[in-house]
Amino acid sequence: MTVLSRRAVLASALLPLAASALPARAQAADFGKVAPPIFSALAKANDIPGLVVGLTRNGQHEILAIGNTARKDGQPVDGDTLFELGSVSKTFTVALAALAAQRGRLDLGAPIADVAQRLTGTAFGALTPLDLATHATGGMPLQLPDSIRNEKELVEWLAAWKPAAPPATRRAYSNISIGVLGLVTATALGISFPRAVERDLFPLLGLKSTYVEVPDDAMARYAMGYTKANKPARVTPAPLAMEAYGVTSTALDMLAFLDANMGVGEVAPDIAQALARTHTGYFETANYVQEMIWERYPWPVGLDRLLKGNAPDMATKPQPITRLDPPSPPALASFINKTGSTNGFGSYVVMLPAEKLGVVVLANRNYPNEERVKAVYALVKGMLSR
Repeated sequence: MTVLSRRAVLASALLPLAASALPARAQAADFGKVAPPIFSALAKANDIPGLVVGLTRNGQHEILAIGNTARKDGQPVDGDTLFELGSVSKTFTVALAALAAQRGRLDLGAPIADVAQRLTGTAFGALTPLDLATHATGGMPLQLPDSIRNEKELVEWLAAWKPAAPPATRRAYSNISIGVLGLVTATALGISFPRAVERDLFPLLGLKSTYVEVPDDAMARYAMGYTKANKPARVTPAPLAMEAYGVTSTALDMLAFLDANMGVGEVAPDIAQALARTHTGYFETANYVQEMIWERYPWPVGLDRLLKGNAPDMATKPQPITRLDPPSPPALASFINKTGSTNGFGSYVVMLPAEKLGVVVLANRNYPNEERVKAVYALVKGMLSR
């Protein structure tokens, strides 16, 4: 087990999330004392080979590393180990869409068919990028049928799709929604999705080890994932995989991403405003406000509410939503989170903007969201105790 600290020298960015930031709470707690017992128990209880926990406080980064990159012949994990993010990848897809909107290349409120003309006159084509970014489609399935193998078949399936309820009345969590949002955004930008994120978005965020296509010279740092049956697994190519759940990153890069989202650090004005836009609240669910992918709870928030908001039903069953009119601006006093999984990996990221506190947990085994939420909640409460 390793606990490391890394000081990030960061200037304050003029984001709405931080423009009127509350004074930082006295941080007397020691990450090196609070985190190890919580996450050692988590790794043991869930038989996780390698687990990395990152904490950012006012731009200062600390890392707890437990275990190895593989069950056999693995190396110790650390802040530079690459993990699959699963659906945490979606936060980058919406950031790209917001950046395209900021640059006048994509209208988040216009029909998808304006960009994807082949969907003109269809129910899907009438949806907007914002509908896709908030899962407010009225009933999009979680996954594409296995029979869909290429873009032609994808377009045909989308053209035939009909919502079960009017859009903006039901939240249906979907890899399809965000995957197509990534394709539409890339089309609006005139480049491929991998090129858009790897050559524009990631560098703008200062990320040096975040990929949708892991290069050969980084493969040695790429952890091996393990299924629930303990079989080695990494994400496999599939339609919409890159856009919906295909990003691979490190704990240190993800801490930098959380900093940028909270307005801690120096990024270009257009990406700063784009990130702030992703934290506008557009719909209210029974448990949280739906931002662009991100899920916002009031802070302080009880553990029971977080567990309900991150329960399996929120991903597998359509949920009623209420449109916020006007939309809710970014909120400082909030607990913002997103979970992610692939067959062999599990991730969880959390931000508390008023505290300028962020947490990332990356593991090379998929394990229940409930366990992630409980562990991070215990860490946050411990770090904010006086």
